[in-house]
Amino acid sequence: MADKRDYYEVLGVDKNADDAALKKAFRQLAKKYHPDMNPGDKEAEQKFKEIQEAYAVLSDADKRRQYDQFGHAAFDGTGGAGGFDFSGMDMGDIFSDLFGDFFGGGRRGADNGPRKGASLRASVRITFEESISGCEKELEIVLKEECNTCHGSGAKPGTSPQTCSKCGGKGKVMYSQQSLFGMVQNVQTCPECGGTGKTIKDKCSDCRGTGYISVKKRIKVTIPAGIDNGQSVRIRDKGEPGRNGGPRGDLLVDVNVARHPIFQRQDMNIYSTAPISYAQAALGGEVRISTVDGDVLYEVKPGTQTDTRIRLKGKGVPSLRNKAVRGDHYVTLVVQVPTKLNEAAKEALRKFDAETVGSLKADAKAAAKPRKKSFKEKIKESLEDL
Repeated sequence: MADKRDYYEVLGVDKNADDAALKKAFRQLAKKYHPDMNPGDKEAEQKFKEIQEAYAVLSDADKRRQYDQFGHAAFDGTGGAGGFDFSGMDMGDIFSDLFGDFFGGGRRGADNGPRKGASLRASVRITFEESISGCEKELEIVLKEECNTCHGSGAKPGTSPQTCSKCGGKGKVMYSQQSLFGMVQNVQTCPECGGTGKTIKDKCSDCRGTGYISVKKRIKVTIPAGIDNGQSVRIRDKGEPGRNGGPRGDLLVDVNVARHPIFQRQDMNIYSTAPISYAQAALGGEVRISTVDGDVLYEVKPGTQTDTRIRLKGKGVPSLRNKAVRGDHYVTLVVQVPTKLNEAAKEALRKFDAETVGSLKADAKAAAKPRKKSFKEKIKESLEDL
């Protein structure tokens, strides 16, 4: 027993793991090391047996209690238990799922009950402004509609589908799979009828036995305000037809939003830059700023520096859940420095520079002058010197 690894370590779970965690861990490891997935690999086969043994003990409440108390000795006849065996273990569910994944069957095998049809996908391209305000688009897609000749039966007029002889109309068949515990029975979709429970001897010439024909249709799609690039709009009952009376699937429309030359979006906020003149930055005044709602006037403060960011509250992206809730628009103001000046403008700037150089020096001197300390700061320094 000294060579045996701890069962919890074998499954890679904590000692307080519940039944669901044990089952999940076992299922993943059993798939990885199953002999059918590793033909001829003796090491994988040995690990598979080790995993089975660990799960057989830990998934049984009584055996797990004995193992927690006595360890491996609980099952070698020296620790109070009567030796290890697999009797009474209900591993059918796990191996049914496991072998179903390997071989296409399992408990999830299709039957002939009603089943919803598969979803279809389409895409639409909209402008940045349309993503903010919402819009309506029209798409042309190919849908499957019931065949008018056979009325969806798939059989030639005058004939009808027959009950599948292989599955007896159940849509699924039983098969046996050899495992280390013997033969295990599993269920899979009937290969003869594809799970419908019926077969067609004489197929309809128009739909070739499918019961459906492809038809081009134009569908209107309502794009909600606030949708982002890569998100989808779901249109109910516009997908593939259901099976055996099941409902149609859905149509998923992927939305592609075109880039904007000025605006960038991040979540519910919009970002942009706006140029202002040197005079506007120095003197302040109204500047015109573009937003998704149109141009707005903003009062710039005197002495505004370049790269100053301002916020236009409520001018961002509306929430998909509540149109009344919107993000903000953040604008970075960039001071434009003129590159072409005539002589008169140059002379005016020289005079301006001469007039302002004194105040700039005064500002710099004031900034360099030591600040007068507050009473609290003086007390703090006195205490630190003690």
